[in-house]
Amino acid sequence: MNGRPPAPRVLGRRVPLPLVAWLALVWVTLWGDVSPGNVLGGIAAGAVVSWLLPLPALDPGIRLRPLPLARFLLCFGWDLVISTVRVVFYVFRPGPPPAQLVRVRLRTSSEPLTVLIMTALANVPGSLVVEAYLAERCLMLHVLGIPGDATEKVREDVTALESRVVAAFGTRADREELGTA
Repeated sequence: MNGRPPAPRVLGRRVPLPLVAWLALVWVTLWGDVSPGNVLGGIAAGAVVSWLLPLPALDPGIRLRPLPLARFLLCFGWDLVISTVRVVFYVFRPGPPPAQLVRVRLRTSSEPLTVLIMTALANVPGSLVVEAYLAERCLMLHVLGIPGDATEKVREDVTALESRVVAAFGTRADREELGTA
């Protein structure tokens, strides 16, 4: 096996069977009726579309590693709980909550991993990615609910998050870039 999905050749072009199955499922769902005619029509439409419009081979640059993924999910869940409690505390506390902008430099050069890091940061209550400077590998974060100068704490938290994301989703080259391979 070469790791590629099964794809017989028809008139010199590959027809990837998983894509045909997916397109047939979409076809049947759009028609709203599971009948032999719709299923066969979906398979025919999927085969024709995937033969006429072949997709290029794409590598999203993301690999899943189960144990680091479990660690990432546990830490992310814990961050969600702690941040939610912190934000709720400042919602009910009189006065404005502490807030500041922090510029954080990332170590990874992978754009898909940077997007995952930004998504994780945006989903944690009290933090928001305001701007991303991909050429400089920097993120500008707005953080809420950390009293005093939170710059170093935020940078340490983002660095730890980056390490977990790269360990869970990164390629060997990404892990070597961070020195964690």
